[in-house]
Amino acid sequence: MNEFDFIKRLRGQAQSRRHSTRLITGIGDDGCVISESSGCDLIVTTDLLTENVDFLRGVTPARLLGHKALAVSLSDIAAMGGRPFWSLLSIGMLRDQWNSNFKDEFYEGFFELADHFGVALAGGDVSETTVGIVIDSIVLGEVTAGVAIKRSGARPGDQIYVTGNLGGAAAGLKLLELGFTVRSPTVTEGSDADTDASASPDQAKPRSDGDAIQGLLLRQLRPQPRVGWGIVLGERQLASAMIDLSDGLSSDLNHLCQESKVGATIDAAAIPLDDDVKHLCGRRALDPLALALHGGEDFELLFTVNRDNVSRLPKAVDGVSISRIGEVSDDSGAVRIREKNREWELQPEGFEHFRE
Repeated sequence: MNEFDFIKRLRGQAQSRRHSTRLITGIGDDGCVISESSGCDLIVTTDLLTENVDFLRGVTPARLLGHKALAVSLSDIAAMGGRPFWSLLSIGMLRDQWNSNFKDEFYEGFFELADHFGVALAGGDVSETTVGIVIDSIVLGEVTAGVAIKRSGARPGDQIYVTGNLGGAAAGLKLLELGFTVRSPTVTEGSDADTDASASPDQAKPRSDGDAIQGLLLRQLRPQPRVGWGIVLGERQLASAMIDLSDGLSSDLNHLCQESKVGATIDAAAIPLDDDVKHLCGRRALDPLALALHGGEDFELLFTVNRDNVSRLPKAVDGVSISRIGEVSDDSGAVRIREKNREWELQPEGFEHFRE
């Protein structure tokens, strides 16, 4: 199969889904054509995933990599309070991957998640590389005109919340680096395995070590973007500022405070730690709080809410609950964490490209 045969097949797969009636022209022309909607602002986000920096090919099944390629961009749309509609996905791969089942399984994982959220594949590109896999994921979404949630809207007195639980993805990466592998990469979106590992800080039944390890691996390899929470917070105008937790709580909270020109104090005891991390911490030398603060790729939503809107917050969306972890202060740039009677400055120690 050559490049053009493959694109023709992708075009058929994309057209058969018909998620968007406003996609006038999709794959097959030099660009996609989308009918504009009055009263809405368009949100466009892009993410670059490169082998051995953003993922490890040897331990990442192609199907889960396709899922993650879309998930990271869906999370950005959610963080703006938007509703995702269209995707552009480009990938460069080695010739031996092209000649294997890699490309088919990659797009199967992508389409599973796209179908779950009604996102149409509107275009993209494929290319041959000589050094590794490179993926460019672009997602387009919409919000009501003028109400996109930015990082710059937090004000002193706003309450700080986070969805789901934290630390699981970072623990999963450590397990991958130790040689653990995911048991089944073919679990479909919306299954019980999703809710067991990532949907809620509370788990209904005790988990074995093996189940906990698999749950953490999937937190890293198959993140669940909080699209539902993003839509609710955006359309009901509940959040004053928001960011997704891709680099780690310590870094992303600092980003939000810098953009809003405010400070913040969070309570260590209120941070929702991943139950699987707590289950394994004594056996695997994992520090749950450190992973929650500085580990990246949980792709939960960190947001601030005016006190007047707190009572309007849902308890959960799509089975995912939220936790209040702190409050915004007027001490610009000062981000602190409190644990019992001790308080210290929370330095941004999450992931950073090109760090010396």
